[in-house]
Amino acid sequence: MSEHRPGPVVDTTASGHARLRPVAPRDVRITDDFWAPRLRRNREVTIPAQHQQCETTGALRNFARAAGSVGGGFSGRYYSDSDVYKWIEAASWTLATDPSPELADRLDAVIKLVAGAQDADGYLNTYFSVDRVGERWTDLVVRHEMYCIGHLVAAAVAHMRATGRTDLLDVAVAACTHIATRFAPGEAPGTCGHPGLEMALVELYRTTGDERWLRLATWQLDSRGRGVLDGSEYLIDHQPVRAQDRVTGHAVRALYLYAGMADVVLETGDASLRAALERLWADLAGGKTAVTGGVGARWDGEAFGDAYELPDRAYNETCASIAHIFLAWRLLLLTGEPQYRDVVETALHNGVLPGLSQSGTEFFYQNPLADAGRHRREPWFDCACCPPNIARLLASLPGYLWTTSEEGLWAQLYIGNEAALRLADGTPVSVALDTSLPWDGAVRVTVSPAAPSEFTLFLPLPGWAGDDVTVVVNGAPVTVSGPWVSLRRTWAPGDVVELTFGTPVRALVAHPRVAATHHRVALARGPLVYCVEQADHDVPVDDLRLTGAEAWTADHRPDLLGGVTTLTADGSAVAPDDGPLYRPLAAAPAPGTAARVTAIPYYAWANREPGAMRVFVPLADR
Repeated sequence: MSEHRPGPVVDTTASGHARLRPVAPRDVRITDDFWAPRLRRNREVTIPAQHQQCETTGALRNFARAAGSVGGGFSGRYYSDSDVYKWIEAASWTLATDPSPELADRLDAVIKLVAGAQDADGYLNTYFSVDRVGERWTDLVVRHEMYCIGHLVAAAVAHMRATGRTDLLDVAVAACTHIATRFAPGEAPGTCGHPGLEMALVELYRTTGDERWLRLATWQLDSRGRGVLDGSEYLIDHQPVRAQDRVTGHAVRALYLYAGMADVVLETGDASLRAALERLWADLAGGKTAVTGGVGARWDGEAFGDAYELPDRAYNETCASIAHIFLAWRLLLLTGEPQYRDVVETALHNGVLPGLSQSGTEFFYQNPLADAGRHRREPWFDCACCPPNIARLLASLPGYLWTTSEEGLWAQLYIGNEAALRLADGTPVSVALDTSLPWDGAVRVTVSPAAPSEFTLFLPLPGWAGDDVTVVVNGAPVTVSGPWVSLRRTWAPGDVVELTFGTPVRALVAHPRVAATHHRVALARGPLVYCVEQADHDVPVDDLRLTGAEAWTADHRPDLLGGVTTLTADGSAVAPDDGPLYRPLAAAPAPGTAARVTAIPYYAWANREPGAMRVFVPLADR
């Protein structure tokens, strides 16, 4: 038997319309001081704790119940199967990079539970087993049957690509065969109120080579807008997907759907789907994305709002930031355009990372940009979609650092790593990327092909870097232009590229139509967005004022919040005001008093005593 070759998270290796090809997580080892400890905590703390949560909540027991090995009633939400599948995916990607006999045994046991719950006809959903068999496929709007199978497929593909085994993949194929029979393409329209199966089906096609799954994914996309889901805008059923031009509805569902559209485009080049994606992305990026990369402004329905509806207390579900990454990553693979890379970086650092506590065992579901001190992370949720979603993304993170193409190698994220890559002709190339980012803008890339080889090394110029960039190859300066540093040369083992990015503090203001942030400023440095938190101030943070022209001091504090770089400057604070809620417009604002302002990375807030927090700080003259 030939040796198993590990696969990437999204496998565009044979995709005829992909600009870029990702690499397998197993081929990249994250080594830096920022991300490596987080991935270690994910595998040593978060994933074991989440397995325990699946036991405590009864999500695992539901599979034993469906198999007939235990009695009693169903536990949890009707989509709790998906919590288990996401755990399987997280565990599988973890085994790809860090083999563990203990985790492997635990994973095997869970997979056996899942397989034992499957019916002979391929149907698998523990909620609709035992006493609800007659209710199957009667409520596509609400009950998430296809959504759960989507996470089963994603878990099975990850397990096969990580281990080479097909026991869970066989279960997934049987489940999808059942769906393809029940909702046959061209015959019976069928799609789920919660998308997710679409992109999983394309990945199943990429894994098996069976075109049934690509046809079924396309059919599921084209079943929308036909009234299958009652024409609901919330469920993105209000128009055919090919006609849509406005991001709307439930944020996670919408972005999972668009990611599935991107997957189909990657495989087929479908022009109308691609045009729809371009329209939708323009709407998303142009007026519906928070400064953190978070999306989904409304608490009502976890939904997108109107253009420029981006309040301080936005919902910004953690899962929506992950879905944002999924969509942006696929569009990056399709086009190679740096705007999508920048979104992956921003959403990862500022939209996803806040969802996880320093301990690795508590999570945010929502990520508002201001809080009075009441919003805290929780160990689990009744609707527990976000915790295992974070775990599976972090476990697969090594697969997001590099891509390849016919021209050469492309770095995507400036995260310290050692990678074993291959050129298009199969030549092995070892690459080591060393960096102190996100704290310091120095990057060193050591390139070592197996033999001297001509190719292009593409290094991104992040949007936050501006023009303050220097590049040196083997000690010789290189002129920088364009969104990528494109270095075409014959590379020899040990060649070194050194990049230096400026990391000044950036005072950011929103578009003037974003009413919630009128005359307010947010702070960013490198890839990180910052906030002010009450724990660092004697005056209420709601009273702090900035001018936007402060001289900020960046100070790395290894002892604070796991090691962060803080920003400090002299600002001001308005005087205490016990006047009426509304009053005539004053000719000039009341003078403030001097106040020392300290900002911390937004991802690190709510890890100390409860207190108010703000990302956008009012300007002093308003």
